Amino acid sequence: MSVTTKNRSSMAVSPHLLALKATLDEDGKGLASFTTGELEVEVRAAHDSVFAIVRRPGQGGLAVRVAYPAAPFRCKALRCGPGEAARIEVTSPTGTHIITFFKSREALERLRITVELTPAATMVLPFAPRDLYPLGINDDPLAARGNVEASQRGLNAGMLYFRIDEPAFGNVLYLQNFTALNDYFRPTGTTPDGAVGGEWPELGYLLPAASREAAAEGVALEAGEPVTISDVILVFRHEAPPQERESARQFVQMLGTAYQIMDLPAVEYRDWVDRAERAARDLAEAPAATIRHYGNLYVHPYTDAEYPDIMVQMSVIAALHDWGKWRGEPDPLEAELKKGLRKFYDPKLKTLRRYLPNVGKDKDADAVDSWYLYHPLLNLGRLALDGDEDARTLFMDSIDYAIRAAQHFQYKWPIQYKVTDFAVIEETAPADGRGQTDVGGIYAWVMLQAFELTDDKRFLDEATAAIDTAMGLRFNVNYQANLTAWGAAACMRLWRITNRDLYLEQSYVYLASFLHNAVIWESRIGHAASYETFFAVTCLQDAPYMAMYECFDSFVAFEQYLKDGGPDLEPEARMLLSEYCKYALSRAWYYYPDALPPEAIADKQRKPNGYIDPKLSFPVEDLYPDGQQAGQVGQEVYGAGAAFIFATRAFHHVEGAPFRLFCDYLVRSVERTGDRALTITLDGGETCVANLRFVRLKRRKLTKTTVMTAGGDTLRAHAVSEDRIDYHVPADGRLVITWE
Repeated sequence: MSVTTKNRSSMAVSPHLLALKATLDEDGKGLASFTTGELEVEVRAAHDSVFAIVRRPGQGGLAVRVAYPAAPFRCKALRCGPGEAARIEVTSPTGTHIITFFKSREALERLRITVELTPAATMVLPFAPRDLYPLGINDDPLAARGNVEASQRGLNAGMLYFRIDEPAFGNVLYLQNFTALNDYFRPTGTTPDGAVGGEWPELGYLLPAASREAAAEGVALEAGEPVTISDVILVFRHEAPPQERESARQFVQMLGTAYQIMDLPAVEYRDWVDRAERAARDLAEAPAATIRHYGNLYVHPYTDAEYPDIMVQMSVIAALHDWGKWRGEPDPLEAELKKGLRKFYDPKLKTLRRYLPNVGKDKDADAVDSWYLYHPLLNLGRLALDGDEDARTLFMDSIDYAIRAAQHFQYKWPIQYKVTDFAVIEETAPADGRGQTDVGGIYAWVMLQAFELTDDKRFLDEATAAIDTAMGLRFNVNYQANLTAWGAAACMRLWRITNRDLYLEQSYVYLASFLHNAVIWESRIGHAASYETFFAVTCLQDAPYMAMYECFDSFVAFEQYLKDGGPDLEPEARMLLSEYCKYALSRAWYYYPDALPPEAIADKQRKPNGYIDPKLSFPVEDLYPDGQQAGQVGQEVYGAGAAFIFATRAFHHVEGAPFRLFCDYLVRSVERTGDRALTITLDGGETCVANLRFVRLKRRKLTKTTVMTAGGDTLRAHAVSEDRIDYHVPADGRLVITWE
């Protein structure tokens, strides 16, 4: 979203805003003051609140409400602990607030404020106003002019990104760390859905209130039990150019800066090789996984349900292809599934159709979602570039229609249309009144695949036209997460081909929109206590759930993006995407029904999406940050490829060694330097940690291993067992590995 502020004369204000203005006009009680970089911070008591006033001298500032006792109160400064800039105690009939400030200044100024409340009695907290106010000249909140670029969507990260133009304070990223607030959400029965936002100039976090219909004893905080009610990270940048690409780059940079001071959840080792073997077996053997038409074998989209479609077939085939290459021999199922691909091709229209010719009357055989036309071509292109001539032929036979569709819609695609004549069935999505805004990104990637296959410049021109048309969408690029990820990859590849910095910069617009939809917190609400949510991405711009297919397809796109990025890539972008991939390898395990407790799985699935069979190694489609039951949509047979993708990227064969090497960061290079030595290079975040593991092969015994940094430091194993030796290693740089 992008919201421009109103004129002062038309601005609606609340009593809370007027009270803040009166407080700032008077001399309230000063409690503490400190600086961080060029910013001055003053903590001041008002008649009903405690505020932290952050000023850039002569250029405006912010007022952050750090306590709202809702009753008369006393306050005092306490002695600071290690690393603290200030510590304030607020005592009232409500209880005791402890407000702690942490500051740091590296490349950018950062401020973290935590608020812990110990209730004086068992209570339900009353309404509290939002906590953030931009300030103009003379600390006047009505005089500040600026623009909100992005605010929280649904249950994604509690972030707010805005700039103050008058006066020229700069860019601000506000991030409420919901992970720390689980102990408030759970007992009160609340969720932080859309909790960070507001209307200028009253912005920030609105503490979720317990339902009025709930019995008070069921949603109350316990007396004497400390609970964190706010943990906000603020990142500041003085220069705030309004241009789309630079604003997006600064957002990525500032989010990376905030991420570095978050308390990150641990990741767990997952045996994706075993999971992939089970998925391959179930695809081949389970009657609910496949069906025959015209004598050919096809994959069901869901467990024993839905008609075969081309996107599903290609997603599974491409992942199986990677799995066969990793194993050293093709999986027989890959060839079997390829036999039926031509049946999706319409020789009259010269395009792949979504469904087979014999699809049931309950489906519109001519209807196609815009992205569905291009994603199968992307996976065909992957196979063609790897030498598959049949895939190349089908890809090239379909490419001209793909271009006609793009040109017909002038690179601005609707939600759904008729494949026969491009008649629009559904123009825009009800949630935001826009079409599939990020289809241009995946289309550009397909065109770049065609360019690589043929060296025909018209494909390069098409990719350029699609990316150029999407410029100006700012934080509204994202329609579906994996499409946005492929758009970022296409921009980066375009930059490599054309050497035009415009496309490197535009890649940050796609990244910013993707990260805007990220769940950068670990929920412990409801059934979410049984799975991981950190650094997931909700699958659509308005979807309430995280989905496996979008998760692993984005993983593949970012693998390409990071390969093409090289040393010119913004360090925070490299770090955030590497961390996304790292957490995906841990978090995605919980999409599998056998990894969830039975009570966390829905009893009924969306019609006509079949049922959930926990014995099958196929993921459910949907997990929810607010802790609803998983699998309400269904069990994705088409998500089976996830295990193949994760296994082939995270596990590395070492010839002659008694182990496989696991790394949860993408490995940039591996070089065998001796009979029992190799060197690997990681290209992740400079301040981050990767997990390197030696995983024992069957019927082999692990021997002594040594891991050294390029600087000669020998790393100590983090954990040792008969089956694994685990190391924490720097996520950026070269490692020398030896074994006996």
